[in-house]
Amino acid sequence: MALRRDLNLARPDDVYNLLVDAHKGLDEAQSRAFDARLILLLANQVGDEAAIREAIDAARAGLAP
Repeated sequence: MALRRDLNLARPDDVYNLLVDAHKGLDEAQSRAFDARLILLLANQVGDEAAIREAIDAARAGLAP
């Protein structure tokens, strides 16, 4: 399964707001722990190592080392 790069959410702004709201009241360590848990849950849902590797590469693109 190749990584989808086209918009695949009916309401992306609502999903973004869900993600922002999930961090409210968390300190930095809790926020990082939440992100890690969410990433692992979503990676398990995707279930395709190649797609996950492609997503990691896409997310890192353009970021400083």
